[in-house]
Order: sequence, then structure tokens, then C-alpha cells
Amino acid sequence: MKVGIINVTGYSGSELARILRRHPEVEIASVTGRSAAGQKLGEVFPHLGSLDLTIEPELSGSLDLVFSALPHKASAEACIPVLEQGVKVVDISADFRLKHADEYEEWYGVEHQKPSLLEEAVYGLTELHRDEIRAARLVANPGCYPTSAILALAPAVAAGVISPDIIVSSLSGVSGGGRSLTMTNHFSEVNENAFAYAVNGHRHLPEITQELDPLTEQQLRVTFQVHLIPMTRGIFSSCYAPLANPDTWAGDEGKQRLVDIYRDYYADHPFVRVVAAPPQTKQTLGNNMCLLHPVIDSRTGRLTVFSVLDNLVKGAAGQAVQNMNLMAGFPEDTSLDELAVYP
Repeated sequence: MKVGIINVTGYSGSELARILRRHPEVEIASVTGRSAAGQKLGEVFPHLGSLDLTIEPELSGSLDLVFSALPHKASAEACIPVLEQGVKVVDISADFRLKHADEYEEWYGVEHQKPSLLEEAVYGLTELHRDEIRAARLVANPGCYPTSAILALAPAVAAGVISPDIIVSSLSGVSGGGRSLTMTNHFSEVNENAFAYAVNGHRHLPEITQELDPLTEQQLRVTFQVHLIPMTRGIFSSCYAPLANPDTWAGDEGKQRLVDIYRDYYADHPFVRVVAAPPQTKQTLGNNMCLLHPVIDSRTGRLTVFSVLDNLVKGAAGQAVQNMNLMAGFPEDTSLDELAVYP
């Protein structure tokens, strides 16, 4: 299968190339990056030199599937013509994640260029939408923060374990902000520093509610706060909610029942693992895993779920390849079975 990558020069695009290099069924046939057009990919990213690709200003040749790693708005502009040519698309931006054009405009500040595609697009969280992804021609890759939060909370929401008042506190490495230099990813500003941002509402919040709301008849109330911490990769989310019936979860038996709910929910999903101790971001560095650890605080009657993943892999490029595998009929884990890099 021949694929193209739009904006290979960003972090998600270069990570796609790294993962796809070892895919036995895929040839990377065309890569774009306008600021580096004409250069060899290995000149921009020496670790990708073995791919022997030239960066082009636009896609070329006959392609079966295209990944877009552009920012929102620019990504829709690039993806719409590709779809009109009958080529399947996995979009890593936010342009097709939300189902309603007015909500997209509210959170992203621009009008959507083709609102009819919002209903058609499948939200690409494979653990919730595997069958729909298999049949899709347009998949909207989830955001990195929502991936960690939704996977952490879906089993509890679906099983009616928690009350609807949810708090998600997420930490991100600096690469989540992209490769362009800004004051918030400048070394001197980030090093030995940590801070909250988007305190009036983060753009990833509507993804979280959109995907969790259908799992329950309750109206969820989600408080979502994000923080930047001085590391390159990783998402660490701590999710909190009151238990719906605290007395039924008392003691070791209740705690084990909770773990069983989570393990049963993800039993058929290769890239979510329920672990016995609070996970660490290094345990997912460079791989496509999301590690979860649900616990009950019997003193307060509250559920806490810790969730970690690599924002550039399960939070971006790895999830995109997972989606491509399903769309193409390949085994879901093809080229994604890497272990984490440690230390």
C-alpha cells in the first residue's frame, strides 16, 4: 500500500515516518513539508535518512492513503482535495474530530470548510470505534490529552461506577506543542519550570465529553486542566470522580472488582494495559501503549485513575498507524509492537 505524509517535518509527521519505515505492507511514496521542500528527508531528520525520500511541496503519485500532520484549518484545506480524489485520509489535526460545526468554530475560532464531513468522519480512538474505523474513508485521529482521559474514564462511565462530576488533571511534555519555536517551548522558559495553561478551557475538552457522554445516560460535568512540564514526551493524566455507590466498593473485594471491570473492558485491545502500580511516563516512551491504574480512595469514596502514554505515539502517530491498519485490513498491531525505551 502506498501512503503519503503531509507535513513530515513536524513532530507527528516525522514520527509517522519512523513507525511506517518498518511496516511490511506500506511504502511511504510521498512526503511534504513546504519550508523544507527540495531537501532530502535525511538532511532534515538524519535518523530518517535510510528512507531516501525527497520532501516535496505537494503530494505526488498514486496513493492509497494519506496522513495529514498539519495544524487545524490548514489540515482541512489539504485533506478535502485528497478525499475528493477517492483517497482515504487519517487526519492528525482537530479538523474532523468534533461532530458539530458550531462547536468546532467555538473552540478553534475558524469556520469549518466542509461541515458535511464532520458527520462522516470517524473519531479514531480504536478502543471505542474499531468497527467504524474499519469501514471509514476519513478518520479523525484523537488529541493526545483526550486519548489518555477517555481511555482512563470509559470503563467507569460505561459501568456506572462514578457520579458525573469528573476532574481530569493532565501533564504534557513540550513536544505536544509542536516543533515551531514559541516562548512556551523555549528551553530557558520550560526547563526547571511547570505551569498550567488554557485555564479558561482547553480545546480538547469537547472531545472528551463527546466520546464519554454516549456511554452513560447521565449528563457528565468534566473539569479539564492541563499543565506543561519540563520533559520532551509524555502525557500523565490523573482522573478523579466520586463513586456512585461508595459502600458497594468497600475493601479489597471492591478494589479488585474495579480492576476486573477495567481489564474486561480492554481485554481485546492490544494497546491498553491495566497495571498493578501507578504508571510512569518512561514506561510508554516511544511505544503505542496507554497504561492505566484505577484505584479507590475508601476514605473519600472517590475513584482515581492514572493514565500515561507517549503523546507522539499513542497520542498521535502511533494511533494514526493503528487506524490505518484497521482501514486497510492489516493486523491492528503491525509495526506498533515496540517496547518502551528505558531508561
